[in-house]
Amino acid sequence: MSAEAPTVHGSAVLTGARAVLIRGPSGSGKSSLALCLIHAARTGLLRFARLVGDDRLHLAACNGQLLVRPAAALAGLIEVRGLGVRKVEYEMRAVVGVVVDLCAGDAERLPSPATAVMEGVTVPRLAIAPDANPLQLLVASIHTL
Repeated sequence: MSAEAPTVHGSAVLTGARAVLIRGPSGSGKSSLALCLIHAARTGLLRFARLVGDDRLHLAACNGQLLVRPAAALAGLIEVRGLGVRKVEYEMRAVVGVVVDLCAGDAERLPSPATAVMEGVTVPRLAIAPDANPLQLLVASIHTL
């Protein structure tokens, strides 16, 4: 992935072997969900979780997989609302396993399997309604794959 690749707004967290790519409008809770995933691993709810990037991410297709990495200037940094920008451990890159769309207008109570196409790669997609608990849905999704 080249350093000149354009960035996308979002957060990404490696949870096990694959990353969760979190998208959503400004203020929708992307960074908060990333922090919650990291905390979930520290408390045993997930086996592993580490930040890949927050706010701006680089995406690239490689051998049919979607790779994500942090923007160099923001590597290892995450915004904690009310505390500011904090430094955390991070991964240099990861393969995206699922795209989570926060505040999704197309979220359904009983959805059919959905996908997103990014950089020409099709990835499973989880649409989360504005009033839903994103951590609860995402953890349930991870544990029931």
